Amino acid sequence: MVNRQSHLIVKARDGAATGQLTCGNLTMPCALGPAGLTDTKTEGDGKTPTGALRLVRLYYRADRLSPPQTGLPSFAISESDGWCDAPLDAAYNSAVTLPYAASHEKLWRDDHAYDLCIVLDYNLDPASPHKGSAIFFHLAKSDQEGLQPTEGCIAISQENMRQVLALVDQHSVLIVQRA
Repeated sequence: MVNRQSHLIVKARDGAATGQLTCGNLTMPCALGPAGLTDTKTEGDGKTPTGALRLVRLYYRADRLSPPQTGLPSFAISESDGWCDAPLDAAYNSAVTLPYAASHEKLWRDDHAYDLCIVLDYNLDPASPHKGSAIFFHLAKSDQEGLQPTEGCIAISQENMRQVLALVDQHSVLIVQRA
């Protein structure tokens, strides 16, 4: 039987675009928004929101990866999957089917960031306009200097994500706080 983790903790210093994520006995580096953490997220501010964020569901690229071991509800994404980021649209901060007229993110990406992508319960139901959208826990991009900042999400390596996924379920909460 898997020992599911009810809490994951992200800690970062003010203004830092990286932090540390702890899940059970695992500790790993994570990427954050380039402007660090915020208690008052707004759309496009480049900041990662603080607080307790429930892990809602996992999206994965079935053409690139086999379904991961996890207690989260899991869905294979397709080329028609998107996420609305238009603050005044009725579908703001929710999944949409592409093509979609309002501003949106494509979940089916050329890079590997959303090959494993967990939707976090941030500003979801109901979504408040301009309070931030598409706050995900996904795969990090890296270069010679380390993990690259996200747009406001939390990101870790694929190896670390697979370890975390095996320990979480729909009751798990990601707590984002200042170090």
